[in-house]
Amino acid sequence: MSFGQQSGPPASNKQIALLQELLNNDGFDFATARHRYGLTQRQARGKFTIGEAAELIERLTNAAESGEDGGVPHFDDPAAVKAQQRIDVQRDSLLRGIPAEVLADELERRGWAVIPPA
Repeated sequence: MSFGQQSGPPASNKQIALLQELLNNDGFDFATARHRYGLTQRQARGKFTIGEAAELIERLTNAAESGEDGGVPHFDDPAAVKAQQRIDVQRDSLLRGIPAEVLADELERRGWAVIPPA
């Protein structure tokens, strides 16, 4: 089998549509859900085998039914954990560099009530 090739029959259009709907409900598409759900590059392009699609559908529906984190499951994929940690560090350093007045103005623009510290 060549690199990146499916190891079984392709998923049906119905399975792909259901997967796309479940991911859209969580605010993702196949490409943006890659790290969050541990998808391969091939899967991030919407190419699944029947077994892969069934397994991901089951994970997504079980997570949605249990109410786990808004229906978004957490996986122990080391690459996903590392990527999320890197994003968190970048976000923290970016926010530290923004003046408090600018952040307060943006929050007020979005409808928040901002009270300065004493």
